[in-house]
Amino acid sequence: MELRVGNKYRLGRKIGRRRRRRRHLGEFAIKLECGGGGGGGGHIESKFYKMMQGAAAAAAAWCGAEGDYNVMVMELLGPSLEDLFNFCSRKLRRRRRRRLADQMISRIEYAAAAAAAARDVKPDNFLMGLRRRRRRRHIIDFGLAKKYRDARTHQHIPYRENKNLTGTARYASINTHLGIGERASRRDDLESLGYVLMYFNLGSLPWQGLKAATSGGGGGGGSEKKMSTPIEVLAAAAAAAAVGLTVAFSVAAAAAAAAFSTYLNFCRSLRRRRRRRRPYLRQLFRNLFHRGGGGGGGVFDWNMLKFVNLFSRRRRRRRPSTAAALTAFLESWAEVPTALSCGG
Repeated sequence: MELRVGNKYRLGRKIGRRRRRRRHLGEFAIKLECGGGGGGGGHIESKFYKMMQGAAAAAAAWCGAEGDYNVMVMELLGPSLEDLFNFCSRKLRRRRRRRLADQMISRIEYAAAAAAAARDVKPDNFLMGLRRRRRRRHIIDFGLAKKYRDARTHQHIPYRENKNLTGTARYASINTHLGIGERASRRDDLESLGYVLMYFNLGSLPWQGLKAATSGGGGGGGSEKKMSTPIEVLAAAAAAAAVGLTVAFSVAAAAAAAAFSTYLNFCRSLRRRRRRRRPYLRQLFRNLFHRGGGGGGGVFDWNMLKFVNLFSRRRRRRRPSTAAALTAFLESWAEVPTALSCGG
């Protein structure tokens, strides 16, 4: 049986799953969410894509209800930055890390221009384009995104306490762990991005895999370690990994540590209605890049380009076997042989 949505999109193999949502492969990416009727998180998420599509996010091609599912059809993108990081043996060139910092801050800036806070900033949610657009990074997954400003009054959403942890604990801001602040905050997105940049430099973060000493800790033991680690210590470790043990280590490491420390201190000190100086944050890493030598061009690491090209070729080769993949998908959901429905 061939399963279609919107009378024109056919489901391929499953490529991802999160809570009640699933993603499937085709010439487009198809995201399914239990609960038909056209409402729900998927419908709200599609609005964020439509606001941002073009420069920063995937293009949403279609959104609607099909059977017991809300369905969103999106532009098919390439590997995530996490995929690329692993492909490169978890080591990126110094120039590439700083270039990524510039472009990722730009993507958060684009979301903020639409009065949106992503609330789940992590390497898996930044994807490369395919083929002619393979040099561009896109931000995806607005399932947790919220507006930080009322569309009619343009007033910021109110301050709250005792909030539940939203997003990925590893990269969550301190305020998110503590459950304080606004429901959606650009400041929290920027702080989370700072931890992502640290992750790319260190290969891991000091609080990964830790368990909470007491029950009820926001995000496990990671929150305790994150709050107890001075920014300067974390920045120095990231800087040492960023520059490596070279002749110019002391000078380069000091500059890198200062940039990371300034970035995180700036993000944590931002006030609710203060103008976010993202050009200033981007300039921090641009200056660091130029100190390290080389221009700011968009040339990729060879390994990264090779990975994206390989990824694109594999996508094209899979297309003739979509029917086989679809059959396998239906067999794996044998309890739903003839129609879409919630389950599993």
